[in-house]
Amino acid sequence: MTNFPFTEAMPIQFQAPLPKASEVVVIGGGVIGVTTALFLARRNISVTLLEKGRIAGEQSSRNWGWIRQQGRDADELPVVIEAQRLWRQLAEECGEDIGLKQTGVTYLARTDKEMAGFAKFLKIAQIHGVDTRLLDQGETAKLIPAMSRSFKGAMTTPSDMRAEPWVAVSALARLAAREGVTIIENCAARTLDISAGRVSGVWTEHGRIATSSAVVASGAWTLLFLRAHGVSIPQLSVRATVAATGPMPEIHSGAVADDRIAFRRRQDGGYTLASGGSSQLYVGPDAFRHATKYVSALMANPFGTHYLPAAPRGYPDGWSTPRRWNADEESPFERMRILNPAPRSSALRDIEREFTALFKQFKTVPIKASWAGMIDAMPDVVPVVDRAAEIPGLVIATGMSGHGFGIGPGMGRVVSDLVQGNEIGHDLHRFRQSRFSDGSPIKLGPSL
Repeated sequence: MTNFPFTEAMPIQFQAPLPKASEVVVIGGGVIGVTTALFLARRNISVTLLEKGRIAGEQSSRNWGWIRQQGRDADELPVVIEAQRLWRQLAEECGEDIGLKQTGVTYLARTDKEMAGFAKFLKIAQIHGVDTRLLDQGETAKLIPAMSRSFKGAMTTPSDMRAEPWVAVSALARLAAREGVTIIENCAARTLDISAGRVSGVWTEHGRIATSSAVVASGAWTLLFLRAHGVSIPQLSVRATVAATGPMPEIHSGAVADDRIAFRRRQDGGYTLASGGSSQLYVGPDAFRHATKYVSALMANPFGTHYLPAAPRGYPDGWSTPRRWNADEESPFERMRILNPAPRSSALRDIEREFTALFKQFKTVPIKASWAGMIDAMPDVVPVVDRAAEIPGLVIATGMSGHGFGIGPGMGRVVSDLVQGNEIGHDLHRFRQSRFSDGSPIKLGPSL
């Protein structure tokens, strides 16, 4: 069994020289950062993208590869509808096969309660013209006839898509570079340079870039970077384990999940497999600091998260990870170029057991690779996309809560216009930074 392909040993693709100045600096080379930079460049804005390790080296390449409208928060849905259009457009423009296919997403229900939750989302989907529909027991069995157990029903969205994330985000970065984005891998942003209370530059491990606008889209590392500048949001990160099989007979061409197992067909003829809804949280200083904000999420899914006493050394919420450093000294971001958590062995056993229980024709699962990723999460399961109130010139785009790959191009377009002060085209009130400090109740997004 092989491990995840993104490591510090892989060659650097993007090593442009550090510019003295850039109109915008984007910190973080995942799907949000890459597409934000791309759309800024398309407005003839000089933009530099800094990545401490490798483009898409962390969660943007480790996710399930789903591009789904189904099960989205009502305020996310318009952005992901736009993202689907942009995925099709960008897949053509990048000129590479990123595995983009419209094969649908289906959620399986064992209980009437789950079906009632699906019915609530169906109303939201209908408002936006999304082709989601509910299936009864017989229709569900007909959709995926190879299943060995019956389900109460299902929810399916035929227009939903899939792509290969470790291919797609790198391809988008190459497109962005061709269109003028300065991309620098292996170049950590250490601190912001702040003058007269606002952003005037970014200090990197290779020197300073003068800029009036910075976007922090650093996934699991975002809070650590922000806290060093006096900005705090209740972001945590959870570990999720994923496996990839070798080629297998096709049991379904799309993506499917219930509360125990999730799977989707891959471009290479295998399947990406994951647990339906389990993750692990390393308990560190930020977990204690923001614990009360997560009470609603904990009560909604008390057994979905397993708690581990301490993160490995150097992780964003590790007990020994520095919270402060100077611009002229090594930062935590250089000490861990790629956050590469080990897959949980018990989770891999659960994945294989649940998959073979659902499809009894497979006595074993030919797992060829396994990995884990750290998902940047928020208490209400929707992101923060906002200008930082504390520091003019700073924009935050984080906490995608496992939804980032699919919504990526749509959110990148939104963030690029937020930076420019343009009309956004979507209501971002739900994603405001102040919702955690202005007395608003925590409003959970759908756990679908």
